[in-house]
Amino acid sequence: MKRTMASVTIEDQIDGNELIRKIEAAGRTCYKSEDKIAEGTAEDFIKRIIFSGHESVIEHEKVTVRFVCDRGVSHELVRHRIASFSQESTRYCNYAKDRFGNEVTVIEPCYWQENEKMKTLWIHAMEDAERHYFELLDNGANPQEARSVLPNSLKTEIVVTMNLREWRHFFKLRTAKRSHPQMREIAIQALVMFKKIIPIIFDDIPIPNESC
Repeated sequence: MKRTMASVTIEDQIDGNELIRKIEAAGRTCYKSEDKIAEGTAEDFIKRIIFSGHESVIEHEKVTVRFVCDRGVSHELVRHRIASFSQESTRYCNYAKDRFGNEVTVIEPCYWQENEKMKTLWIHAMEDAERHYFELLDNGANPQEARSVLPNSLKTEIVVTMNLREWRHFFKLRTAKRSHPQMREIAIQALVMFKKIIPIIFDDIPIPNESC
């Protein structure tokens, strides 16, 4: 069994300046004020439309992100709309094969990193699940049948595409203190990246002090 941590990767090569210029050009169509477009006007224009709640304008642009998380977190991710998802399938992925290292990979819960007793109990449960999964395969089950014993902690990769308005909604919900700790962990990682690439769109969403 392999243990790993959750992670986030932005799949697009994003030019933040070009992206906000395109948003400005689309948004100024509403007011027929394209003649006011100049160097540096996109930032002020986008600040104003976000402040006024006219966020439909930022739906014209999207970002694609690859999350490596556990299956429990992915079940929460796919509840978001409007979004597109492509996820590693336990129906078709046979973890007994060489390309998966002949082992099950699980995501370590961030909230038990400092609690050795709870972490040890969790590791034993993951090892039991892996053993039963392989025993089912050895006895003739196919992956979609054997997956019934795989745990919520199973590592999955899920590629998520949302427009910028929906990403703002996602970050406001999923970085909040009441959010599930592991969902919050990856949401904060992603928000930090988004703030670096497209700050004008996400500057008003604070980064929490704790990540889990």
